[in-house]
Amino acid sequence: MTNDSTNPLSGSEFIEDLGVKLLNWRDGTSCIELEVVKRLSNRLGMAHGGVISTMLDQAMGLAWRSSGEDRIPGGTINLNVNFISPGKGILRANGRLVRFTKSSAFCEGEVVDELDNIIATSQGVFSARLTSKIAD
Repeated sequence: MTNDSTNPLSGSEFIEDLGVKLLNWRDGTSCIELEVVKRLSNRLGMAHGGVISTMLDQAMGLAWRSSGEDRIPGGTINLNVNFISPGKGILRANGRLVRFTKSSAFCEGEVVDELDNIIATSQGVFSARLTSKIAD
C-alpha cells in the first residue's frame, strides 16, 4: 500500500489492488482508469459488474471531494448504476459533482472504453462533510 498525500486514492488497499489509476481530480470532476484483466472479469470475459460499480462509486466520490480542500471523505448513501455495454480493455470512469448541500453531495458518473463507448452510467449520493463543520 502506498501513502502519497497528493493522491486521493492512496491508502485504499482495495482500490490499489484493483489497479485503479488517477488521471484527473479537480473542480468537481474526476477521471480514473483501470485495465480489465482476467481476475477482474466475469465468466463471459468482460468487466465484472462489481468492478464497474466500484469505478463509478470511486470516481463520483472523488469528484465531490475535488470541489474544495475542506471536504472530508464520507460514505456512499446511494449508488445507482445502469449497465449499457460490456466493458473490456482499458476503462475510464468520469465523475462530476452536480450539487453540494450541507450534508450531501449529488453526483453523476459514466464508464467508457478506449473508443469512448459508454459502458455504464450512474448517479450517486454521498455523505458530505466539511472540516469547518467539525468544530460546530
